Amino acid sequence: MALHWFSPVVPVRTDRPGVRFRVSHVEGAAEQLLKWTKRGPKWTFAVRVCMAAMSDELPAQDARKAFEEAAKEEKMFLTHG
Repeated sequence: MALHWFSPVVPVRTDRPGVRFRVSHVEGAAEQLLKWTKRGPKWTFAVRVCMAAMSDELPAQDARKAFEEAAKEEKMFLTHG
């Protein structure tokens, strides 16, 4: 299975204090989303967009944007990657 890359990366927090993750593809975004305990409306939308992008129904950049918005909503987004 080929990865669906996007750019620029989206820096997010992890469940380990002080550890960050630089998400650079749709599959990584989906993996991170599933680890989050808070799941608001933007999280739900991002999961749907990631699934569509992995099925080549939407561009990877759409998933990147949705993932970043979900990360901001859940306070997982880091401004410095």
